[in-house]
Amino acid sequence: MQTYSRRRFLGAIGRPAAAFAVATFDPEVMKNALTAISARKGKPEDIAADESYWYPVQQAYTVDRSLVNLNNGGVSPSPAVVQDSMKRYLDYSNAAPVYTMWHILEPQREGVRKRLARAFGCDPEEVALTRNASEGLEICQLGLDLKTGDEILTTNQDYPRMITTFKQRERREGLVLKEFSIPVPAEKPQEIVELFERNITRKTKVILMCHMINLTGQILPVKEVVAMARQRGIPVIVDGAHALAHFDFRLSDLNCDYYATSLHKWLCAPHGTGLLYVRRDKIADLWPMMAAPETMDDDIRKYEEIGTHPAANYLAIADALTFHQGIGAANKEARMRYLRDRWAKRLLKHNRVRLHTSLKPRFACGLATVQVEGIDPEQLTDYLWKKHRIIVTPLKHPEFEGIRVTPNVYTTLDEIDRFSDIMETVIKKGLPES
Repeated sequence: MQTYSRRRFLGAIGRPAAAFAVATFDPEVMKNALTAISARKGKPEDIAADESYWYPVQQAYTVDRSLVNLNNGGVSPSPAVVQDSMKRYLDYSNAAPVYTMWHILEPQREGVRKRLARAFGCDPEEVALTRNASEGLEICQLGLDLKTGDEILTTNQDYPRMITTFKQRERREGLVLKEFSIPVPAEKPQEIVELFERNITRKTKVILMCHMINLTGQILPVKEVVAMARQRGIPVIVDGAHALAHFDFRLSDLNCDYYATSLHKWLCAPHGTGLLYVRRDKIADLWPMMAAPETMDDDIRKYEEIGTHPAANYLAIADALTFHQGIGAANKEARMRYLRDRWAKRLLKHNRVRLHTSLKPRFACGLATVQVEGIDPEQLTDYLWKKHRIIVTPLKHPEFEGIRVTPNVYTTLDEIDRFSDIMETVIKKGLPES
């Protein structure tokens, strides 16, 4: 369990900054940059190391370059084109919301739904637009009919909010949540499948698993676990918060029943946007979190019945998807690993460093967690921010600890090297006394 609260950390990093300057956006410059990016050809591994390719990507963001943000796993900034799109839709919404938002913009969600389904390999009638991964996952967790004594199976590395959701059902309905450990890192997919299988009992009714674990970036064998569980009639809810648009795959590759993700992480869509996939033949039996009429029982849109909501956030998802596709999913995946390897392999040369993330492409991507033995991760996080304006995430799990490092496509090599320089000083000399 993470012992360093998000509120405490955000409060700490927010105090020094009284105001931020907002960068200007030139649409013509951005158009030319995206054209240049799309025209570049080559193997993803070669493009990943081509700084002339990534320079216009970096310039597409309006981020604060006086700091180094290595916590894109929490929430990522959106490129300027996405911000501009959302602002246009918001301005139009406010012209006469009951008409412009409800009657003009709201129907355009269907185009966004179709584009997301096409990009990630599923039927548009299986895609709901949500506010984040937590909402999508809780729809699945709370929407399945279970009875007293039924067991839910998951690992002890799943996201705390999702664990809390099932623990509430434990308290309220007498369900049983069963957690088990997995190796860190895990580089034997069959071992993971066997661990899930070994922990199944005749009372197991649901499995919850991560596609990419938020603590270490571990990519789990979702397709294999789903296949094993389906033979036993057990549905699997997949937490894809960190996977979609981070590395290159399609939902059809997984053959799963339920999958939820946040689009404001690796797709860099507007904050407060997510995607829920429910296989078509599972929709009727999965209750929505907010009530919908019986006529919508078979309709994926019943999961979007949340009352009044903005149209702007959801329509600008399309611009984030265009930006993502302009870079290329395979190119982005290769770049994320290139950035991770640049700092991780350098730090691993030191004996006190432990990387809790696999460097093998099949098992991880850009998100990684590193530990310096003898250094408290919370104190290290404070030091990196207060002295060097570098943002990382401190993690403390009963079985491991460290700092989570998550760059994104706008991160420069200089920022990676700045982080590495300071980390090497800490490794050699320790943290200075306060």
